[in-house]
Order: sequence, then structure tokens, then C-alpha cells
Amino acid sequence: MSAQPYPATVTAEPRALRWLLTAIALIFLALFLVLPLAAVMTEALREGWRAYLAALANPDALAAVRLTLFVAVIAVVLNLVFGVAAAWAVAKYQFPGRRLLLSLISLPFAVSPVVSGLIYVLVFGAHGWFGSWLAEHDIQVIFAVPGIVLATLFVTLPFVANALIPVMQEQGTDEEEAAVVLGAGGWQIFWRVTLPNIKWGLLYGVILCNARAMGEFGAVSVVSGHIRGLTNTLPLHVEVLYNEYSFVAAFAAASVLALLALVTLVLKTFVEWRAARDPAAASAHHDPHTAGVLS
Repeated sequence: MSAQPYPATVTAEPRALRWLLTAIALIFLALFLVLPLAAVMTEALREGWRAYLAALANPDALAAVRLTLFVAVIAVVLNLVFGVAAAWAVAKYQFPGRRLLLSLISLPFAVSPVVSGLIYVLVFGAHGWFGSWLAEHDIQVIFAVPGIVLATLFVTLPFVANALIPVMQEQGTDEEEAAVVLGAGGWQIFWRVTLPNIKWGLLYGVILCNARAMGEFGAVSVVSGHIRGLTNTLPLHVEVLYNEYSFVAAFAAASVLALLALVTLVLKTFVEWRAARDPAAASAHHDPHTAGVLS
């Protein structure tokens, strides 16, 4: 007799209840996801495609897009390095302060983004701890791109590490130890043993990190100074336009963020689907033939 794929209590639920739960979920999605996105696109195109494209071609809008992408790339690259190193340390080693490190990694989730921005103002602002030294050396952090990068790094810090830690913990250390016995070096072990086993978790964390970096508002708003064409990211550009009653331009810029969010959602779904279907990811921990990946 074959085993049941689902618990009997789930399959025995009345059909009416299943339809009701499905309907509730779809209604919530329609009200809080589809309807707002449709409203953004409708308002953005209210005066036609010409006005929409003109709003996106505005020099301030283009500068905001460039800055947003630039900051996101830096945040993703640095978080990639930190996330892999932190996840490796937490998952592969036991050391004093390990639990503290885990708590610190998740700290940005508990701190308001506005508070994190104020922390950087306190440290690097004109009247902050290092303000005088920075002014003497003609270095500007607050109200400049470095401050935006630092604030974005703070709020995106947990994403890659938190995506990798459970994957590496499940993977264990057996394959790395076998690779050491076979004479592999540190980089060879990472590229040919560890990375293939964590690649989907790594991509998942990168996608979430990038999405948060592009959409961050609170922390960036505190440290940016809202300088048009220089320190306004795309979310800040939307706020400026909306406060100036330039609704079509504001919603046009917002539509770009909405489209980026949809692309992120598609990529996230693809990574989850691909990871579930990847036999290497499913059986990597149980594969005794480590020597094959080292040849």
C-alpha cells in the first residue's frame, strides 16, 4: 500500500471550506496586490504614453534610476561576500559568540530603517562623532552617495546570510572533510563542493537583497539630503514628485519600481521552482562521490 502524500485531515476537509479559503486568499491578493498595481499603472498612463515616457526620460528620473541601480549593485556584492562568510562561520564552526553573531545578523529586522539612518547621521554627520575629521579631510558621507550606500547596506545585511545559514547547516561538513582528505585546497573546496550545493539559496538571498536595496526608503531618506539629480534614489524621487503634485510623473516613476518588484517576484518563484527540481541540491548531502566534483 502506497503512503498517502498528504495527511488525511487535509484531504477530508469539505470542498466548500477549501473553496472558501481559496476565495479569501484570492480576494486579499486582488485588494492588496493587484488593485494597487493596477491603480499605479492607470495613474501613470492617465495622460498617455507620451507623457509617461517623458516623465521617465526626465534627467532627474534617469539620475534616480542610475543611483538606485548603483547602490543596489554595491549592496548586493558586499552582502554576498558578508553573507557567505557569515553563513560559513555559523554553519560550519562552533565558537564563542556564535549565538551573538546570529542575533547581530538579524538586528536590522528589529531596528526601524529611520533609526538606522539616524545612527549614521550621529556617527558621520557634521556634528557627529567623526564629523570634524571627515570635514578636515574633505570627505562627505551624509547627504552624499556613501551615506546612501551605508544605510542600504545596513537594512539589507540579513538577507543573503539568513538564506544561506539553514542551507549550509543542512549540508553539513561531510563533503568538505572528504575533499580535504582527497587533497583539495580551500578555494577548490568552495567552488566545486560548497558552491554547487548552496547556489539556489545564494540566488534566493541575492534576489531578496536586491529587491530591498532598490525599494529602501526610510534609512536612505534620512541620510540622502534629497538633492535632485545627486542623492535622490527612485523611491525618494517618487516622494518628491508626489509632494509637488506632479502625479503623472510620480506614478510613472512608481510604475518602474512596481515592474522591478514583479520581475523580482518572477525570479524568486523561478529560483524556488528550480531548487525544488534540482536533484543535485536535493541529494548533495547524501552523495558519497565527492571525488567526482574535484576531478
